[in-house]
Amino acid sequence: MYLFQRIEEAVFKQHDARRTIGEFLLANREKIPYYSMDEIAKMTHTSKTTLVRFAKYFDYSGWKEFMYAFTHEVAQFDENKSDIDPNLPFTNTSPTLEIIENIVNLKIQSIKDTASLMSVDDIHKAAQIIEQAETIVVYGTSPNSYYGELFKRNLVTIHKKAFMANADESGIISSTLTSKDCALIISYSGNNSDAHPMNNVKRLIKNKVPIISITSGGENYLRDCSTVVLNISSREKLYSKITNFATEESILFILNILYAKVFSFNYDRNIQKKITSSKSLESRRRSSFKDISENF
Repeated sequence: MYLFQRIEEAVFKQHDARRTIGEFLLANREKIPYYSMDEIAKMTHTSKTTLVRFAKYFDYSGWKEFMYAFTHEVAQFDENKSDIDPNLPFTNTSPTLEIIENIVNLKIQSIKDTASLMSVDDIHKAAQIIEQAETIVVYGTSPNSYYGELFKRNLVTIHKKAFMANADESGIISSTLTSKDCALIISYSGNNSDAHPMNNVKRLIKNKVPIISITSGGENYLRDCSTVVLNISSREKLYSKITNFATEESILFILNILYAKVFSFNYDRNIQKKITSSKSLESRRRSSFKDISENF
């Protein structure tokens, strides 16, 4: 999770000086580099000591280290800033055509950002783990579980043994996995080790199960415990948004690239599997549109 999102989370959950300082930082992010510590303390009606405690709350040694991380993150985001707000890509007065164009451009930008964060070596490593695994189990809460179901279905079509673990049964399922299997965990924040799906991590590590994580940038619990990490690209806020337009596109893109790479390892054999399965399971499907119709 990015630092600005961790600050936003603190603003919503805390009811002390952390909320006041957090609100100030988020509202004045472009101006923050020009303010001294004394000035920020005065404008937030706090003290320098409180600012230090605020920095340590986010695991920084002091205010200077916190400000370095915060200002550099702001600079990085502003450098690649899109004209479309990913949180509010349209307003109550936006005409239909503008809504369509903005959502299209937002999703395209999300895919481009995700691709720029991808490591060829990490994609290859993750795909190899899946290809060699006897069983693949996908973990995630709604709506990530929906994307995981699509990925699981794709794997099953090429005869990979894959399952989606729901929250009630994930502990039991995790206990059955071994080093010959693999776990794929989708979590934007990647934190809260006591909640699903992160509450399975310790058990998976104990059983030496390779963990592929799909999570956001920045530091988080899941990232630290994973065998390989694939990065979600999203500039969305945690709460103040219409929906996860950009995040969902990023996750789906990662899963599609991962499936494509797994498919490519045995391309000819997997093509034949797909055709054979379609012939036997989808023989009643017909289309009058000649460009997509097939006769077997």
